Amino acid sequence: MNFGQANRRTPCWSRWNGWLLAAVLGLPFGALAQSNLRSLLDKAHTAETAGDLGTAEQAYQQALQVVPGDPETLKRLGVVEQTELKFGDSVAHFEMVLRREPNYPEVNFFLGASYLGLNDFGKAIQSFQQELRMPKPHPRCRYYLGIAYESAGQTEQAVSEFNRALSDNPKDADALYQLARIYKNASLEAIDRLRALDPDSFQLHILQGELDSDGERYLDAIKEYQAALAKRPEATGIHFAIGVAYWAQHQIIPAKKEFLSALQERPNDALTNLYLGDIAVRDREYGDALRYLEIAERGQADPFRVHLLRGKCYRGQRELENAKTQFLAAIAINPNVPEAHYLMAQVYQELKDTQASEKEFAEFQRLSEVSGGKPSKDNLQN
Repeated sequence: MNFGQANRRTPCWSRWNGWLLAAVLGLPFGALAQSNLRSLLDKAHTAETAGDLGTAEQAYQQALQVVPGDPETLKRLGVVEQTELKFGDSVAHFEMVLRREPNYPEVNFFLGASYLGLNDFGKAIQSFQQELRMPKPHPRCRYYLGIAYESAGQTEQAVSEFNRALSDNPKDADALYQLARIYKNASLEAIDRLRALDPDSFQLHILQGELDSDGERYLDAIKEYQAALAKRPEATGIHFAIGVAYWAQHQIIPAKKEFLSALQERPNDALTNLYLGDIAVRDREYGDALRYLEIAERGQADPFRVHLLRGKCYRGQRELENAKTQFLAAIAINPNVPEAHYLMAQVYQELKDTQASEKEFAEFQRLSEVSGGKPSKDNLQN
């Protein structure tokens, strides 16, 4: 186990070196001993930095002969031994420090890491918990406490610690990875147990359909959802899931059929009405579209898309001022969507506001080029 990243957070070498030398000035040995100590510490630090751990370990051992029991030297020696995977030796030296100074900075953390290396998870947990009681615990302590809990089979406690590590540092990729791995393994285990109970169960078909849909395997997802529906025709929500899968493949006719079935199950469902509103706009059924979109708006389903679609409806009905209001509302929510600016440019053009139309079209071109395209009025469909 490599704790190199954690080790870099130990106290500044030069500050420790100066403190240690100052401490030994009052000891009964002469300038030659002091010079030897400085030389040994410099040698140890240089070797440790260069990755020459054997030389570093030897130098720290020699330094301890000059200043026996010095806690920082013992700590650094223990860290070197830990990096060399000499966990038993490192435990002995960390415990020597704690017997003298139970609250010595970060030693409980490194002791816990060595116990992890020895697979003694109970003692690792105790050491990490003790470190967390310190005024300034090691910044990686909570993460490694999670590792210790997980290694000991205490998954709930591990999840709790990884979440707390993320609360302290939302960008802790290691903690995120551990959480994702735990949840993934739990999911796979549950799927295996479902399959063992009944490989043709309603629940397994639904779950497999969701997994296929998440993986954009929409044809497979539709088959799984249809198998689930055959098992339980009265189950709600499946028609909507099938509709989304058809929608993702641009199969609008079967998608509309499924969404209409889903609407019978839940007439006021915001997302179902939003999808149907979009289909109605495509079919230029603007009256139906506005009724669907009104329900979607009340349910707060994607306000940007609702305003954009309502704008298309009003434009299709030649209610240009209402279309303008809706497109402006959509742009206010998300000003970085090229389509909204293009539609706004068209409405301004139809309102005979040439200057505003050119401004919106220029913004449309700019955003489209930023996203990788180079559109023109001629190649963009109305």
